[in-house]
Amino acid sequence: MSLAIINIAYLVAALLFIWGLKELAHPRTARRGNGIAAVGMLIAIVFTLLDRQVLSYGAIFVALLIGSAIGVVLAYRIRMTAMPQMVALLNGFGGGASVLVAGAALIEAVGIVERPVTLQLTVSTAASGLIGAVTFWGSLVAFAKLQEIVPGQPILLPGRHAINALLAVATLVLGAGVVLQPDAVWLYWLVVAVASALGVLTVIPIGGADMPVVISLLNSYSGLAGCATGFVLNNNMLIIAGSLVGASGIILTQIMCKAMNRSLPNVLFGGVGVVAAGSSAEADVYAGRIKAATAEEVAMLLDGARRVMIVPGYGMAVSQAQHAVRDLMRLLESRGTEVAFAIHPVAGRMPGHMNVLLAEADIPYEKMLTMEEANPLFEQTDVAIVIGANDVVNPLAREQASGPIAGMPILDVDKARTVVVVKRSLSPGFAGIPNPLFAADNTLMYFADGKKAILDLINAVKDL
Repeated sequence: MSLAIINIAYLVAALLFIWGLKELAHPRTARRGNGIAAVGMLIAIVFTLLDRQVLSYGAIFVALLIGSAIGVVLAYRIRMTAMPQMVALLNGFGGGASVLVAGAALIEAVGIVERPVTLQLTVSTAASGLIGAVTFWGSLVAFAKLQEIVPGQPILLPGRHAINALLAVATLVLGAGVVLQPDAVWLYWLVVAVASALGVLTVIPIGGADMPVVISLLNSYSGLAGCATGFVLNNNMLIIAGSLVGASGIILTQIMCKAMNRSLPNVLFGGVGVVAAGSSAEADVYAGRIKAATAEEVAMLLDGARRVMIVPGYGMAVSQAQHAVRDLMRLLESRGTEVAFAIHPVAGRMPGHMNVLLAEADIPYEKMLTMEEANPLFEQTDVAIVIGANDVVNPLAREQASGPIAGMPILDVDKARTVVVVKRSLSPGFAGIPNPLFAADNTLMYFADGKKAILDLINAVKDL
């Protein structure tokens, strides 16, 4: 097949990738965007196989079947609450693949006497090994933290910044060695080894609250590693796809940092979340001020409410309460109450987490308000129901000049006439600090599992 036809196919695939990314920007069109991007990837794979047969088609077909089977099983079995872990693994596998492909290409190039080893090959190989190894091991640590295989709190090693700086310099020096002495293939694998240690030690000090940002950044890294591998293989499609992933990943990372009023260096090096739960600060905030409520008492509040704002959080996702929440919404609307949902950009464990869960329960997109849309409405809200959210509604973000969430934009639920917080306990959020909202004069704590609490509340409203 001619090179012109291959490049035209790659151009079509690239346009489909860009179109798919655009559609992914809104929950209503996200599924369509995913399908469009998948078609683009299919075109890229088919024409790449037609362009160069690296292995037998039989071996490639078997690999495709195995990978597709694993993907289908994971897609059906992974719960939405575990999706960030899944994304972390996918990022890691992408980085690991880049490491192996670039290493194999270097070995092949060095072993062919009549083929010159170009500067493009050596530079891109070193970059692919460095970025790919950091991505692979960093993603595994992120997965382990979110899966609670290792503690989610920051693990702060003495002199960690100096150690990481030395490792970063070492990878660059060894990478230069790969460029200058491509025949010394062992130098490449040494780059991979040192970069692997850097990936682990970079992510270990980051707390669970910041893992979504880290995963987004690692997603960008996996794209950059893929882009570098594209230069290794002289494959235009891989260069384009890697660039798109790298760019979209870093844009998403910046959006998330802005939503938390944090800089990326603060996320990576700040060690946020190290504060232990159960501190004396909690006793000072909560002592004698907590007002617990029952389903019947909350139902009485809702009976006379004209506007109710529901604020979903990670607790709703864990308890799979979205369908019960939908039923509560419909019940209240049948009684003439206006119901809407206030979504914080970083509620849950990944951007759009709450939107996807609510859409899964057939809740109209028009009822899902952004933070900017919802905040002006809280002062005219009779009852705000917070389900499992914590840091994103913590007034300390407005009141403190310093601290883990100081300056972070939050949902102003405390301005509602009455706030009902559905939580199993007074445990802090990922930031590890108490929440004065729980002890506010206009707040009632409804202690229960999220799904059970809403189901009991529905029954209580029906009994009125």
